[in-house]
Amino acid sequence: MTQKEPRLPNRQVPFSDAFIAFIPQDWAPYPSELPARLATAEHTQARRDAVSAAYPGERIVVPAGGLKVRSNDTDHRFRPHSAFAHLTGLGTDREPDAVLVLEPIFVDSPDATHAVDDAGHVATLYFKPRAPRTDPEFYADARYGEMWVGQRESLEEMQAMTGLQCEALAALPGALSVHLDRIPSRVVRNVDDRITTLLDELRRTHEVDFDVCVDEELETMLSELRLIKDDFELEQLQLACDATTVGFEAVVADFPAAVANGRGERWCEGVFALHARHLGNDVGYGSICAAGDHATTLHWVRNDGELREGDLVLLDMGVEVDTLYTADVTRTLPVTGRFTPAQRTVYDAVLAAQQAGIDAARAGRTFHEVHDAAIRVVAEHLHAWGILPVSVEESLDPVTGGQHRRWMVHGTSHHLGIDVHDCAQARKEFYREGTLRPGMCITVEPGIYFKSTDLLVPEELRGIGVRIEDDIVITDDDPLILSKALPREADAVEEWMAGLLGR
Repeated sequence: MTQKEPRLPNRQVPFSDAFIAFIPQDWAPYPSELPARLATAEHTQARRDAVSAAYPGERIVVPAGGLKVRSNDTDHRFRPHSAFAHLTGLGTDREPDAVLVLEPIFVDSPDATHAVDDAGHVATLYFKPRAPRTDPEFYADARYGEMWVGQRESLEEMQAMTGLQCEALAALPGALSVHLDRIPSRVVRNVDDRITTLLDELRRTHEVDFDVCVDEELETMLSELRLIKDDFELEQLQLACDATTVGFEAVVADFPAAVANGRGERWCEGVFALHARHLGNDVGYGSICAAGDHATTLHWVRNDGELREGDLVLLDMGVEVDTLYTADVTRTLPVTGRFTPAQRTVYDAVLAAQQAGIDAARAGRTFHEVHDAAIRVVAEHLHAWGILPVSVEESLDPVTGGQHRRWMVHGTSHHLGIDVHDCAQARKEFYREGTLRPGMCITVEPGIYFKSTDLLVPEELRGIGVRIEDDIVITDDDPLILSKALPREADAVEEWMAGLLGR
């Protein structure tokens, strides 16, 4: 393929020689002033240093991931892999196909057979810089061309933004081949198949023995690296919760329109998504807008039901800010602004369970103690209502019990950060069985879900699903509730809604 014959999709009109000669002419020069350093980039060196210390003398390869086709020739909005974002500071939609490589400092002498273990690493970002305007990519490439997707950064501009040494992506295969027989390499697998395949093929070509387990260990380490948030990360999580509060307020204020216009769940989803895109990068996960009996389905993301007066609507939503840190908040609200007696009965039980979980969330206690505290309160209420077929203690027995899980099957907490379910690849002894430490951010989100078809439940409670979720930071004292701007107590919820609904 020559430069004058770019590969075009069937629907694209071929470019004439006259156009190819004309298109690069008379453009203003690119800015000579380099962009400012990203605020996130000021905090990434310490994270890379931790990776370097964990794998002395080894090459570490962390891909951002690639664009994924949504429909034929259109792509989903890009979101980088969380480990890549955490180590580079690149958020929003940056940077498809990019790869961060931590290269061990190597003394290349006749006597050197390996990298210097205590010398650290050099971090290099390999990415696809903008092409010159004389290149067919500029006008013909719908994925990367400046005419199609906007002006991309140069190597120098990206280096200024991230503080990282930057190289063109085309140089990556050669860089991964250097000293491959002497430098152990690890890659975060299952992020970009092209990068994983490339490294695996290079390993085989150089007759290097490798075990994919070493790659899996890297993924685990990078996940555990995010268990404790630094001050900047906590600030971003607070911003995400603040933006989420604004989104919730807008949704509630629009309840009358959601009822009147039909498909009210989707109306709520759309209103929140508008504010998520305006105040942040996007929603942090698929919003759950579940009215009536839909609220008893844990992950109801279809959001195609009606909002009806007299029903509850469970809203599980969170804004992801530009740095990719996300909130994760749930409120279960009466569509009319006031709880019925039956709804309040279930709501108050869930609130008591949540408060028990928050009270248990203290530094030095275990992660699972938060769940244990909350689920005990749930079981006590189920027993008091005559629903639980065994005693509270029998139901709470981890081996022979579990009957309460019919009405609350999920866990009470998860870590929160760049991922809504952050640190998910961490080892059990550091996660579920781990000790809570200051700087950890977790959710506390018990629920009770009485399906309309559940004949064990008193008729007046059937079809009621309630979950209350807040984002909290473990401290040396009481936990900090990042989402406290959204009221939790039933009376406070009603007062808050009355103000938003003008009643």
